Amino acid sequence: MALVRRLTTEPDNNPDTEADMHPDNSSAVGSTAATGGEVLEGVVLSPVREVAASGAVSGIKVVRTVITSDRSVAASKLVARHALYIPGGALSVTRRLWEAGTTSRHQRMMRQAEMAGNAELLSEWETRAEAFRNARHRRTMDWIAAPFVLAKGLVVGTFALFFFLLGLGVLLACARKDVGMLLGPVNGFLALVNFVAVAVTVAWTPVVMAAPWVLLVALWNEGRRRAPLPSWLATASEADLDVAIDEHTIAQALLALRIPQIKDALKVAPLQFITPARRDGRGTHAVVRLPAGVTAEQIATRRAPLAGGLYRQAKEVWPTTGSEAGILDLWVADKGALAEGAGEYPLLAEGKCDVFKGVPFGKTLRGIPVVMPVMERNTIGGGMPGQGKSTSARVAFAGAALDITAELRIWVPDANFDFEAFAPRCSRYVMGAEDERLEEIVQDLRDLHAEVQSRGELLIKYQIPAVTRELASKDVGLHPLLCLLEEAHVLFQHPELGKEAQKLAIDIVRLGRKRGIHLFVSTQAPTKDSIPRDVTRNCSNGIAFAVGDHVANDALLGQGAYRGGHRATELIPGTDRGTAVVKGFSGQRSEIVQVYFIEIDKANDQITPIITRSLKLIADRGRPVPGTGRTRTVENRPATRDLLADLDQVLGADPVRVADVPALLARAFPAWRAYRDLTGKDLRAILATDHGIKVPSTGNRYPLDPATVRDALDRRPDPETAPDEDDGDGPALLAS
Repeated sequence: MALVRRLTTEPDNNPDTEADMHPDNSSAVGSTAATGGEVLEGVVLSPVREVAASGAVSGIKVVRTVITSDRSVAASKLVARHALYIPGGALSVTRRLWEAGTTSRHQRMMRQAEMAGNAELLSEWETRAEAFRNARHRRTMDWIAAPFVLAKGLVVGTFALFFFLLGLGVLLACARKDVGMLLGPVNGFLALVNFVAVAVTVAWTPVVMAAPWVLLVALWNEGRRRAPLPSWLATASEADLDVAIDEHTIAQALLALRIPQIKDALKVAPLQFITPARRDGRGTHAVVRLPAGVTAEQIATRRAPLAGGLYRQAKEVWPTTGSEAGILDLWVADKGALAEGAGEYPLLAEGKCDVFKGVPFGKTLRGIPVVMPVMERNTIGGGMPGQGKSTSARVAFAGAALDITAELRIWVPDANFDFEAFAPRCSRYVMGAEDERLEEIVQDLRDLHAEVQSRGELLIKYQIPAVTRELASKDVGLHPLLCLLEEAHVLFQHPELGKEAQKLAIDIVRLGRKRGIHLFVSTQAPTKDSIPRDVTRNCSNGIAFAVGDHVANDALLGQGAYRGGHRATELIPGTDRGTAVVKGFSGQRSEIVQVYFIEIDKANDQITPIITRSLKLIADRGRPVPGTGRTRTVENRPATRDLLADLDQVLGADPVRVADVPALLARAFPAWRAYRDLTGKDLRAILATDHGIKVPSTGNRYPLDPATVRDALDRRPDPETAPDEDDGDGPALLAS
């Protein structure tokens, strides 16, 4: 240790100060001690050593900062992930080759079948394993015999080729009379062999040099698609990262649901995959037999956690019940599959449509085009505002417009521009929420109800159970008739017209199906109060966009749909606009469909060209627009009706119970509201008060004798000779 003097703050005028401060000056130290300055023990460091130490510390800090920065960590993970793809790919290829060459897969499936107690499936896999072993034995024996067969074939082939070339040389020598041509073909063949050998030699070096890199790229790609990564890499935030959906991933996602039976089963053996995970359109499909006590419905109710385990959004994972309650049919969409949309409407620029085969509607998430069935069907569609409800109806009716035999009727009880472009193609088009417009719609429904009855008589006449394409094209009154009731809840909830509209709609969907009439009911509020249950029950087509609760979901997709995992409630408003869960379009209980979009904006009107093209197709056939060839009946209803004359028309020769007469009157004169509200008791009172006809209570049946009515009718004075006089207000029955 050296003695060091503490410097004072007073200036030192001694010229020897610098000398005294030098560490090697011993006399200075002694001088300091002699002068009585404070002496401390310590180590004297040179300035060069201090600078070097501080630079080393700073360098370590810089290196540490660089290594621990977010960018460095992300880059390290990126490099590590891509580096691990290669051994992962090699392991995946090795595993697949091993399973392809051995019975390991069969053994695994046999263990699962044995654990599940499925003797039939166990026997099936034992048979498959035995057949595989026999085939493998035959291949092995073929490989053993292959060298001898190859050598024999090579010898025979060489001699055959030599004699063939020699024979060809003989023919050339004879033809050209030149003996030198005898070996010409042989020499030419040898020259070809030499050229091929030289070409292979030249190309061999780059091929050999490129082969390892090609192999590495192939293994990297295989590992990227199939190899599982450590969790610290699999959860990285890079946008291009995706987890391969395979049996392992699905099993881990099911395990994460914390269902005890699945957890216990996976401790013993892997899950049984009836259909292994494989590519299916824009996603992956697998069918899994769940452990005993677990149903597919349980998995469907936990769709969001399952999607989280598969690194997907809930709308991209569709677990449904397979052929049995314990079989899970799972389809997982690729990431971002919903963002691709359905693409361009297929009939936008050209083409026709046949409603008997259906109309283009959209595409499933798997990318499969979906056709909406029309004939012998009715449709109910709904969802929150702005999610595509009107778009689906527009798409359906755009396709129907391109069938020259189809008649269109569109009713919109609201101020809505969505269907204005269809007006030239419609036989009846009403738009507006005023009472006059609603009354006009109800009148159209009455006419449609009457047409349902008349078409039934035509079916009896032609002795067929339902409308066919052949009859629809013959202009006999059985052409396809497609009707749209948009915003149906507005009409059905009208205080005066609602009940009648509901009754008419119920009869139309019940009876019109086989008679070539299709009713499309569209609503924002599919509840029991806004839409009659008998309408929803008789609509075999259901279209559900994003809805708010299970009540609306089941009203559109059928009772129990929500509980079974068919849920439009999981579609996100705004994000999933244009995407719907549909039923009745295929053999599936339900499926998710992205609906084609047809623009109606003034700047890009895509509907008008379609309607113009459909009108041209109709005109080219020399036909009027279906439904407009006959004048539309506009009923000029009188202020009163003649009750006795109407009774004379509906009654036959035999007495009829008075309670049954109002139904006869309502059926004969459906537009007259007073007859629809009439009861037997009211009719007896009116006949007695206004016409002097008393209906006897014979057997408490109150039979109305037609002869009595006709006698009263004959006794009345002739209107042409009777004096004009005001008799006061007539009975309520006859009032307007």
